[in-house]
Amino acid sequence: MSPLHYSITAIALLLSCRVTAQGLTYTNFIRQTQYPSKVQWDTSLASAGSQLAALAIEQGGANFELWTVASGTQLTSYLLSSGYVGAYIPLATVALRSEDNTSTLPRTRADRPFFVDYTVSGLQTGMTYPAASMSVNLLRYVQAYPTGGTNVGIDRTQATLLTQSSTTTNGSQTLTFALTSIPNANRSKVRGEERFSVYSIADYQAPSAILASQFIQIWPVADGSITGITMNQLIRYSLPQLTLTLNDLYPTSSTYAQVYKGEAALGTTGSIVPGSALVINDSVPHCSVLTLKDYQAVFSSEGRWTMELLTATPFGIDRLAYVSFNIDRTIKVNGTLTTAE
Repeated sequence: MSPLHYSITAIALLLSCRVTAQGLTYTNFIRQTQYPSKVQWDTSLASAGSQLAALAIEQGGANFELWTVASGTQLTSYLLSSGYVGAYIPLATVALRSEDNTSTLPRTRADRPFFVDYTVSGLQTGMTYPAASMSVNLLRYVQAYPTGGTNVGIDRTQATLLTQSSTTTNGSQTLTFALTSIPNANRSKVRGEERFSVYSIADYQAPSAILASQFIQIWPVADGSITGITMNQLIRYSLPQLTLTLNDLYPTSSTYAQVYKGEAALGTTGSIVPGSALVINDSVPHCSVLTLKDYQAVFSSEGRWTMELLTATPFGIDRLAYVSFNIDRTIKVNGTLTTAE
């Protein structure tokens, strides 16, 4: 297989990642690094398609990195994928996916599963072939983000190598992970990323290099509270002002408070409280505090009521908090009527 064909294949694989998203402007480029000279060349590209490598492949091969730069409130660079090609180096792809298909970058929540699809081709067998053509290594890294932080400014060289294995077989395989392994004492509040990479084996003319790599972001589970009213409180006359405290809302989520008649029951559809709806469409989680007042119109009668704080995400609808209370705004007048003649 010629170096030119390898170049086209490598770039086509890199471009299989989506590099556009709503609400942000992305500039995309491929960085080619030559071996053994280590010359680098950056080539800009559109959000989809393929193109020839900028430089002819040297004897030691070349590494290709797909980068996108998000232009929002600040410039943020993301390494979406990478791949290495050479005269006899195998080819590999890695794709990470989850239940959330709303994002440019693969992501999921700390309590949800994710999947790794990888393919290896071009592996050789027999004593006459170089060692680098007969085996590849699959590495899994984990890295936690700072408390309340994101991936902006992190040093990925500090990621922890969690597992390493090798394969000598061509073909595709899917790995399933029920939960992330990013370390955190509070498992519901994990935030960070897991990276899966396929590496070639070093030999006399080429280094051990990434044939394919991709990461998935892990975001914490949201929590919230309703204050200003207590469980089983009796409300007479006017309804109290309420405060909704929302923590770690998922980057794609709709959060709201609803009320319905009777005791708390999961899955009940009620009336949304005015001023309580918050829609998030971003790349990172959000925290917020909402104040509710003048919401009497959602209560149609006296009696037992429940208010729930709900958040809807790609994973379903979760209840963050609830409170049940009684409303009795009936005015009773006791008196007597007398006449004098």
